[in-house]
Amino acid sequence: MPTDRPAGADPAIVRDARWVGRQVALKCLRMVTPERARAASAIMRRYRRKFGVLPNVLRPSTFNEKVIWRMIFDRREILARLQDKYALRAYVKARLGEDILPKLYWVTTDPTDIPIADLPPRFVVKPTHGSGWVYLVPNKTDLDVADLEAVCRGWLAQNYYDLEQEWAYKHIVPRLVVEQFIDDRTGRYPTDYKIYVFHGHAHLIQIDTARFEDHRRDIYDPTWTRLAATSEYKDADRLLPRPKHLPEMIAYAEALAGGLDFIRVDFYDTHERLYLGEATTTPGGGMNLWRPVEFARHMGGLWKLPYGAALLSGIGGRRMLTRGFEPPLDRIVCAVGGAL
Repeated sequence: MPTDRPAGADPAIVRDARWVGRQVALKCLRMVTPERARAASAIMRRYRRKFGVLPNVLRPSTFNEKVIWRMIFDRREILARLQDKYALRAYVKARLGEDILPKLYWVTTDPTDIPIADLPPRFVVKPTHGSGWVYLVPNKTDLDVADLEAVCRGWLAQNYYDLEQEWAYKHIVPRLVVEQFIDDRTGRYPTDYKIYVFHGHAHLIQIDTARFEDHRRDIYDPTWTRLAATSEYKDADRLLPRPKHLPEMIAYAEALAGGLDFIRVDFYDTHERLYLGEATTTPGGGMNLWRPVEFARHMGGLWKLPYGAALLSGIGGRRMLTRGFEPPLDRIVCAVGGAL
């Protein structure tokens, strides 16, 4: 009688292999939805428009490619919780306490009920469900309330996932948070320290200065050594002063990142104390221009994706198939890529 089992193969191993194959096939069928295919296609088109090539999401090597892999395939609930600017506060409070958080003045879904008269002279308004959206109020007496409300209504009417296809934002409840304005005395707006943490260890610090004026960006390592690398913006053309609370900054970032393969944690550092800004799971949506290219590959090498060759080869069995990831199956990605 003919059989498809290799001669001498252990029947138990063959059964397990077939079970894994069926599970992967079922995952594949669940993945092939119009929404997900459209999202993957949009991401890959956007990448090609900027960089001239398609990202390699089957075998990602650069940092951007691994960010895109996460956007398309990673569906862990923790990523959405960290991206939600209101839910993040509870996560931080549980791990670090609330002293590192800026004061929270108000949370609402209606910009007209923000109690402007009761707020301090300076404050910040931002939505919980987007990136790069922030309304700074450095002087309340100059505030155009109608403009603030119009901007907030615009935010609330949008799903950031529809704009950038970053899955972690898709199901975040749209809300507005009104927080403390942080003044670090370096200028009109505070310097932003963004720590890249891979597998629980801080490896890089991105420093953004004068973000809303003459935006500059520098890359340092945790010892505060400036690196010969850039990302999107020119560097500051000078060595930046070491932040006063750098050791605490790194320790807090690593504590928040515990158990995660990658996260970026942002801080503001004042003379008196350190403040958490936000956490980011997919920086730049995988579209930041990192130079030189060797540095982009170095960053990618620091990040070991949680679903790699072991899944594709069937190693890991049932446990690996139930952890909230969507596997990067060759046929699906090739089909999306071929349509671009």
